Amino acid sequence: MRHALVFGATGQIGAPLVDRLHDAGWRVTAASRERQRDQPGLAWIQVALPDYTANVPRDADVIFSCGPLDNFAQWYEKSTIDCPRVIAFGSTTIEVKRGSADKQERDVAERLRESEQRLFDAASARNAQATMLRPTLIYGAGRDQSLMRIASLARQWGRFVLPRNANGLREPVHVHDLAAAAFDACDAPNTAGKAYALPGGERVPYREMVQRVLAVLDPPPTLIEVPAPLFALALLGGRAMGKIGGFGDAAVARMRADLVFDATPARNDFGYAPRPFRPTASMFIER
Repeated sequence: MRHALVFGATGQIGAPLVDRLHDAGWRVTAASRERQRDQPGLAWIQVALPDYTANVPRDADVIFSCGPLDNFAQWYEKSTIDCPRVIAFGSTTIEVKRGSADKQERDVAERLRESEQRLFDAASARNAQATMLRPTLIYGAGRDQSLMRIASLARQWGRFVLPRNANGLREPVHVHDLAAAAFDACDAPNTAGKAYALPGGERVPYREMVQRVLAVLDPPPTLIEVPAPLFALALLGGRAMGKIGGFGDAAVARMRADLVFDATPARNDFGYAPRPFRPTASMFIER
């Protein structure tokens, strides 16, 4: 029986991955910050990365990292676990924000780049094979910080305001498709030492993406489009009242930019086949 060690096992990607591994007959050791209840074939350990802990198993067939990449990379460098295969999630933020006008965003992209390199270097030093998976805009579990935030604000106000011409293309990707990608990539030897973009199965203009989210809420909030100067004033007011977080000037500017990625390498190397963007109301229930 193959043994998987999963970090971030209660997260939006980790939870469906643990289910997939368990259903496929793997023995799973799942790591979480909180205490969880064991099940047949599924053992939980309480871990707070990057701190090293003695209750991590001494060996595994595959390590999956579904939580913060920087914490995992630091832990993996220090660990002595015997494991030939590592699958870790990063983010396309590494590309999107590296040239941002916002220094904090550039710093995030740089930390991701450094963490990826540390992980690849540490794996190479112990003759392990590491693969990096970079999702785009994640949705589906009610726990993301993008579409879920839009849904929450729209519910609160009964409307959602966008600047006109917010038509930059997006590729939202469902958490179950990411779990499937990790599961499939671990048995694809030609993925070793590579990083893959994992976009969703459909390119959608930003405005249309927001409209689809609003349409499944009950009642559906109204989408209001305003001139860019008026939107900037409204955003300034919202920030001053502490009601809007995460919509910085750089993020607003990206609403008009295409953030699209090539899924061909992932499709060719491990059969990646994400679904089109078809949101449902249950995806935007806070969990």
